[in-house]
Amino acid sequence: MKITLWYPVTGRLSVLSILFSVLSITAMAQTDADAIMMEKNNFCTGAMYSYSSWKNYWEGTFKRDNANFGTVSTKMIGIMGNYGISDKLNVLFSIPYVQTKATAGTLHGQKGVQDLSLWIKYMPFEKKIGPGTLSLYAVGGFSFPVTNYVVDYLPLSIGLRSKNISLRGLVDYQVKNWFATAGVTYINRSNIKIDRDSYYTTELHLTNEVDMPDAMQYQFRAGWRSDRFIAEAVLSNWTTMGGFDITKNNMPFPSNKMNMTAVGVSGKYNVKAVDGLSIIGGGNYTVAGRNVGQSTGIYGGVFYILNFNKKKKTTEQSSDKK
Repeated sequence: MKITLWYPVTGRLSVLSILFSVLSITAMAQTDADAIMMEKNNFCTGAMYSYSSWKNYWEGTFKRDNANFGTVSTKMIGIMGNYGISDKLNVLFSIPYVQTKATAGTLHGQKGVQDLSLWIKYMPFEKKIGPGTLSLYAVGGFSFPVTNYVVDYLPLSIGLRSKNISLRGLVDYQVKNWFATAGVTYINRSNIKIDRDSYYTTELHLTNEVDMPDAMQYQFRAGWRSDRFIAEAVLSNWTTMGGFDITKNNMPFPSNKMNMTAVGVSGKYNVKAVDGLSIIGGGNYTVAGRNVGQSTGIYGGVFYILNFNKKKKTTEQSSDKK
């Protein structure tokens, strides 16, 4: 649906590639995963803060805690933007600063700028069908690390340093203000290099290069959407296509199989007193997983839309007067 607003949340950030240590962004509404388009010559930008933590995690399919870590928490501050090339074509970006921490043990958390994520979002189809409107979307994304952070330090790494290419299809149906959106994403991940010459997965590897498995993401969201207010519930699943389980009493490894299912709620309000200003917030909870932490997360952010159409019209009007 074409609505003059943006609904951003901690971007794709490629944070999903480090499910063990960073908040699962999939359970939040986000621009590259929702059925909202920025209008032509409008640019929305802002900042997002999120916090997530977990104490229990799945070692393979076995759920347990770990006294060596205590509670692992992640804080994230993200800068995001979305520009409308046209009403049906948007370009988006996000870049986060991430900090991790453990309350027990001798391992120190990490902090730093993580990965830059870029997307192109296209709406090729929108038509009135039955009592509502059906819309289809195609989204292509690319993310890559922008700093040389340490990857082989899970669950306290801030990222996995893989370069990711994602392809997503979305279908949205809206009846009056009620809507439902379903999406499927394929994520191709490049190999990474770690700071040692050998490692063991299910066999010994005499190299510093790690083969990263690709992944699939499935998401369903439904709720109320209007020009002023959005409220939705989100169900999300991330499934790694390959990898191996964490071995008993061992640390996680970048190429582990990392599966998770999360539920969440999101809300957004366009401030009536300030045209273009919006406030968002929400949270999520991991209900099932494999080789990931059972995290609980909350987030909030402030965003503002710059309408360059208004400036263009003002300039044209001034020229006409002359």
